[in-house]
Amino acid sequence: MNRFLRGRRRGLIAAGAVAASLILAGAAAPALADQAASPAGGHDSVDAMVQKYDHPMGSQIRLHEGTAQMPPRSFDPEDVTAQASVPGIDVSGHQGNVDWPAQWNAGKRFVWAKATEGTGYRNPYFAQQYNGSFNQGFIRGAYHFALPDRSSGATQANFFSSNGGGWSGDGKTLPGALDMEYNPYGATCYGLSKTSMTNWIRDFSNTYKARWDKYPAIYTSTSWWNQCVGSSFGSTNPLWVARYASSVGQLPIGWSVYTVWQYSSSPIDQNSFNGAYDRLQVLARTPD
Repeated sequence: MNRFLRGRRRGLIAAGAVAASLILAGAAAPALADQAASPAGGHDSVDAMVQKYDHPMGSQIRLHEGTAQMPPRSFDPEDVTAQASVPGIDVSGHQGNVDWPAQWNAGKRFVWAKATEGTGYRNPYFAQQYNGSFNQGFIRGAYHFALPDRSSGATQANFFSSNGGGWSGDGKTLPGALDMEYNPYGATCYGLSKTSMTNWIRDFSNTYKARWDKYPAIYTSTSWWNQCVGSSFGSTNPLWVARYASSVGQLPIGWSVYTVWQYSSSPIDQNSFNGAYDRLQVLARTPD
């Protein structure tokens, strides 16, 4: 069994028992309505729910833009604080219960775990991923997969905030991240104009900032952002850019520097923080 998924089966029955409480109805659009009817118990119900409704960070970017997969970089776990960049990962329900000691021993020092998608999905493995990584010593945060055609930015920011996406300046909690990428259900830009998409993101960002005194990081690819948004958030929101290549390449409109680079999805999403470990701690500690 893949070392990164070790322990997943041990948690499936428990996760299945709470699956019904993790799927919220009412606010979901028709494409998500089946979530409310998902059975509550058993292994298959949890796995099927994750497979159907959990879109991992970068999944649609890889689908539309392709990927030249880069191997994980080599880091010395004993010397990570001296590096000019810090290695990390991101996870979703597809990773199940993660083996955090193995990830720590591989040199990873930060992680974002998927908390929510739209207003109808919560990751059933979020607690193990978010709390387990913290207990191992990781600096960790949560991310939200946006569905901008389903509800307002403020609505989704509050749903995310109330379901694991909060922030505190404890030096161990990363700002929430807003995952903006290709629509998994239809039109690339969710049927929104660049102006409407900009307003949606600003609504999410400002709502999150008002609640937590911290702007969310924005995860995206240059191609999607320039096509669907094309506006500048560089003065407020840290950029988490996806590009599966040997260099980060051109950045999305509005940013002159990136904070995090997702450079590979093999064997799990691989990220590099653009700075030394003490700068990562500042990101996790300092209000905006």
